[in-house]
Amino acid sequence: MTWPNINVNQINRFNGTTTEVERVVLFVGYGKTNVGKTLALNTGSDLDKSLGDTDSQLKAIVTAAASNAGQNWFAFVHVMAEPKKDAEGYIPDADWMEAVKLAQNVASVEGVVLAFDAATKATINRATEMRATLQANYGRFVWFALAVGGTEKNEAWEDYLSRMAVLQDGIASPGVQLVPCLWGNEPGVLAGRLCNRSVTIADSPARVATGAVTALGNDALPLDGTGAEIDLAVLQALEANRFSVPMWYHDFDGIYWSDGRTLDVEGGDYQTIENVRIVDKASRKVRLRAIPKIADRSLNSTPGSIAAHITYFGKPLREMATTSQINGVEFPGEVKPPKEGDITINWVNNVKVQIFIVVRPYESAKEIGVSIELDTSLES
Repeated sequence: MTWPNINVNQINRFNGTTTEVERVVLFVGYGKTNVGKTLALNTGSDLDKSLGDTDSQLKAIVTAAASNAGQNWFAFVHVMAEPKKDAEGYIPDADWMEAVKLAQNVASVEGVVLAFDAATKATINRATEMRATLQANYGRFVWFALAVGGTEKNEAWEDYLSRMAVLQDGIASPGVQLVPCLWGNEPGVLAGRLCNRSVTIADSPARVATGAVTALGNDALPLDGTGAEIDLAVLQALEANRFSVPMWYHDFDGIYWSDGRTLDVEGGDYQTIENVRIVDKASRKVRLRAIPKIADRSLNSTPGSIAAHITYFGKPLREMATTSQINGVEFPGEVKPPKEGDITINWVNNVKVQIFIVVRPYESAKEIGVSIELDTSLES
């Protein structure tokens, strides 16, 4: 016999929204106010109160980021005590690395900007290691942008280019960008441009329709140690050596950005920051979809389960592929919609499954060639 009863269960299918860390950046630098603290800032924050009323490289870079990010800018800043340089005059990397780790307690971000001059290969390599550490320890996919100093006393542009070429030579790091401070505030300008909500994370900082950059620092063009003014050839040479720099177009007002170059290897898929960002975002979202499936027997090797979970794990890509149309102009999503075969599920054994996902970015024209021909034939 059975005793009559009713049992009601509430099922969680994990189809809700997740917290967006995209367009949120952590700035790490030196200051005298709120030392050792991780601050949350937005467009309404008083930076004189948060970062001190005196000028500093950190404050200038954060101000430039807010100016270029526009509406609804939000960021974290971790302030370190003034650095004690080593015997060779370099700032120890352990200080900023510890600051980034401490900030993880309150700040989940998509990028970290080191708002002080990174003068050695060691600092670049430590940033590469820190990206891997954050991914391993927290499951967080974070890119880094490192400020690089400008010309030194009596240093000509040619000598500066040689020094910069040596600085990045031989380093392979898809998640790290080097941003020279020639005007002064370029790392903040780039970070703000990447966080601007008028475009998607799949858009390059080179996008001209976004508008000219602001708050670069000096109003005049930078000068080298000999007093020579910078020209586009110098900036083009820096970009060719994998630095992310501003640029301008003759007979077109304003200063813009070149390309969001990373230190990925020649021929790599992640030589530009927009490719890094869309894959990082997909990785974050798919990870959160995968966690609830641990030891869930609904994920199994049967054809029905595999078909259902191809749809399940494809949801982040379908969301990222959402397009919109304004006044007849279609604005594409962050990626192309997934096609059949872009998501595959393979069982290695009865407790281990591998899921393969293909992310397809849209094309983006950064070099446009126009050919014009003349037709002198007579009208019939």
